[in-house]
Amino acid sequence: MENNCEIKPNPGTFKENLKTWKFWRPFLSVTIGAIAGFSYYHFVGCSSGTCAITSSPYMSTIWGGAMGYFLVNSPCARGRC
Repeated sequence: MENNCEIKPNPGTFKENLKTWKFWRPFLSVTIGAIAGFSYYHFVGCSSGTCAITSSPYMSTIWGGAMGYFLVNSPCARGRC
């Protein structure tokens, strides 16, 4: 049985890799997640300041970027469950 989860090296130059979807997919998912996280802080936020994630714009942006990455780049999102 073949293991489909192995990471295989992608030969080529950096300019060639910039043109592939393998480069842009994680970049865009983190960027969109970070924008969503900051938007959540800005529009919903936490008025009391006791919320660990939503009381700081930095934490909301970091968590949003992480969630964007994990949601889009998980094996289940790619149909490998």
